[in-house]
Amino acid sequence: MRASATNLTFGTYAVHKVRRVAKRGLGALVAAVALALAAAPGASAHPLGNFSVNHISTVSVSDDHVDVRYVLDQAEIPTVQEDHLSAAEVLARKRAEVERRLVLTVDGRRVQLVPAGPPQLTFPSGAGGLKTTRLELRLEAQVDNSHRVELRDGTFPGRIGWKAVVSAPGERTAVRTQTPSGDPTNGLRRYPQDLLSSPLDRRTATFRVEAGNGTLVAPRGESGGLAETRAESDGFAGLFEDAASGRGVLLVLLLAAFGWGALHALSPGHGKAMVAAYLVGTRGTARHAIALGATVTVTHTIGVFALGVVTLALSQYVLPEDLYPWLTLISGLLVVTIGAGVLRTRMRTARHARAHARGHAHSHAHGHDHSHDHEHDLSWKGLLGMGTAAGLIPCPSALVVLLAAISQHEVALGLVLITAFSLGLAATLTGLGLVVVSARRWIPPSLAAGRLAAVLPAASALLIVGVGCVLTAKAVPGVV
Repeated sequence: MRASATNLTFGTYAVHKVRRVAKRGLGALVAAVALALAAAPGASAHPLGNFSVNHISTVSVSDDHVDVRYVLDQAEIPTVQEDHLSAAEVLARKRAEVERRLVLTVDGRRVQLVPAGPPQLTFPSGAGGLKTTRLELRLEAQVDNSHRVELRDGTFPGRIGWKAVVSAPGERTAVRTQTPSGDPTNGLRRYPQDLLSSPLDRRTATFRVEAGNGTLVAPRGESGGLAETRAESDGFAGLFEDAASGRGVLLVLLLAAFGWGALHALSPGHGKAMVAAYLVGTRGTARHAIALGATVTVTHTIGVFALGVVTLALSQYVLPEDLYPWLTLISGLLVVTIGAGVLRTRMRTARHARAHARGHAHSHAHGHDHSHDHEHDLSWKGLLGMGTAAGLIPCPSALVVLLAAISQHEVALGLVLITAFSLGLAATLTGLGLVVVSARRWIPPSLAAGRLAAVLPAASALLIVGVGCVLTAKAVPGVV
């Protein structure tokens, strides 16, 4: 008994200590975020993401030939998957893809596109010290007084990114087309900012051709504010670059990585609503909030490394970006299952409470026992499941840091930074959880004993189910 009492006393002390630390945690978190913003370079990652494979074909139709300028802009992660190839092998692979899948049809028959100049293959710097891939090919096909020209760009199917075909004037022809004229990206160097959330996916173009003076009748091309294709790195990946090159103090860089993780958790999604609702619905305690944060940290770190293995070892079987919808689906179904379990428990507790209220033979002591039924609402299995769901989807920036660490033989450094990033992510969720479980002390007794207090846990369980349904619905289009 004495040992049990001692453990209970220590546990109570620890919880109170954590609560006192949590009150000072906001200041520490703000300081870490400030360090992150100060330590990170002003550069940004690829606007369309580190997974993207972007390409555009510019077509001009003349009386005796068709010119096609094909540009490929491949981000960091697809590039690192080809790191084992030489530049000549990369070029040969890309040209074979273009030759096979870039199809030009003239008056109903396919015409071969042949090189019209030397290819230009470069590897610009990307995030985290990784390289990107840029390829420019000038192609042409000989024609004779064509009337209908069609180009189909089927290169790199299944890869996310900007896909476009645009038109340009030719010589001695009058061309009409519904394909917009002009390249809004300047050869995939910049992207229209208002189209980043839904990038172009235009893979075909048809041209009606007559003799003329080099005129082109076509819609005006997309316009809007422009975003640079990339600078050297994003914030978190920039920290790894600084650490790997010996710039900066490691402790400061770790704090900055922690701050970036905290900022990442504040962005839309990442389980804030479902974690808060879960702790309300199950009437969790401070130690439950801390356990949730620890689970998020472990799950996120493991997820980054697992996705890194897929990227480097299994990319010929599965594309890493294709796993994100599946992970979102698993997370959503897991949240729905947990929310349904919490809701079932709350409804059972409510039925027992109503039955107890109707029973006039119960003693006061028996009623006191029932008032603690809520302590059994929260299961550690559900707690671990909710933490797993919140941390299951790895941050792409953390994956970039991992790949950069592997390519530069700095795996230990990458692991430490990723762990600090995951801790920052978990700290935000844990801090939110501590605020939620502490808020009960601030509720007036009259309100705490009222109908709102009885309805709130069930409403929170419904919110968990709703969040899970939204996640599931969001993932379904990506997996079907």
